Amino acid sequence: MVALDGRPLGERGARTRRRLLDATAELLETHGVRDLRVVDIARDVGTSPATFYQYFRDVEEAVLTLAEEVGEDLAGVRELLEEPWKGRAGLDAARSLVERFVTYWDEHRAVLRTRNLAAQEGDPRFRDVRNRSLRPITEALARKIAESQRAGKVSTAITPYVAGAALVASMERLAAFHEALDASRAEVAETVGRIIYQTVTGRRD
Repeated sequence: MVALDGRPLGERGARTRRRLLDATAELLETHGVRDLRVVDIARDVGTSPATFYQYFRDVEEAVLTLAEEVGEDLAGVRELLEEPWKGRAGLDAARSLVERFVTYWDEHRAVLRTRNLAAQEGDPRFRDVRNRSLRPITEALARKIAESQRAGKVSTAITPYVAGAALVASMERLAAFHEALDASRAEVAETVGRIIYQTVTGRRD
């Protein structure tokens, strides 16, 4: 970990950088990335804008760093796709996949919302971070769909990667807006989990 001028960060510098990132994440709860100013972040930490610029070129770079960190928190979601989805255990895994993904979004909502908005507006940096974060899940679902096709359980008219991307997009959309639905978290997990399970395995239960 280094400062912008290339100097390795000591323990104190690493703590300051962490505090700046944490303040940025907290302020994103109430500010859009374009409304958030360096002076706001520095003030929240009790330091100066000059200190912020030792670690980040601008607010967007700090948010991008947060988005990269958040993307690494999906390991608990990905591990549910490593085992075969067979029978009741497979359905349970699909349901847990949705539950964990929704929890992940609830824990990092401000950063993820900002990341996705910037990606949709055409910023390639944020688009790349989002794609790197979600690609392993998409690819794992696609592999499972392809396996089910080889076993004759899923139509070969389906393109596995496209289906995997559609499932991830649906799960992400519902995770982002599940609080606005007239449905409980358990109902979201049960319904979306079954949709994913049926698409992946060709089974109903």
